[in-house]
Amino acid sequence: MVLKDESKVNIEELEKLEEVKGVFSNIGQFQIILGQGFVNKVYKELIKIADLKESSTSDLKKDSMQKMNPIQKLARILSNIFVPIIPTIVASGLLMGLLGMFKTFNLVNPESGLFILVDMFSNAAFVFLPILVAFSAAKEFGANPFLAAALGGILIHPALQNAWTVGGELKEQLMYLV
Repeated sequence: MVLKDESKVNIEELEKLEEVKGVFSNIGQFQIILGQGFVNKVYKELIKIADLKESSTSDLKKDSMQKMNPIQKLARILSNIFVPIIPTIVASGLLMGLLGMFKTFNLVNPESGLFILVDMFSNAAFVFLPILVAFSAAKEFGANPFLAAALGGILIHPALQNAWTVGGELKEQLMYLV
């Protein structure tokens, strides 16, 4: 629960109840630990008796964010953006490691079509990381994730000059001046 004033809670009395396994407050959320299955019954009764509105998980996150300091908010936002991407990066990294091991021990021909195809799969998460981050960030900030993915795609578009090509052109222009 997200309470407006936690000082009004009588924690000692709550902990004396047989059904209550524990009580604690963490980052703006007040939690009462109850047995499995029992918590759903208590929740339904509490909603009826106290005339409360049910909240979604996103509502709880928003309410608990209000009680965080700026550093905690920043950490929560960054974790909400990057944690969903971690499995993709881990899977790509493991596949890259396996391919590297197979190549090092000459277990596969690195020139084969299958190796090249699996190599593309293994580094796709890293190549398209701007799209993944943009999509995840858009979901966190409530923006259109598909528009964000398109903007992330612009960052990796081959027609967009990168620092290497810009540096090469600058070197050529300087050579003409000398």
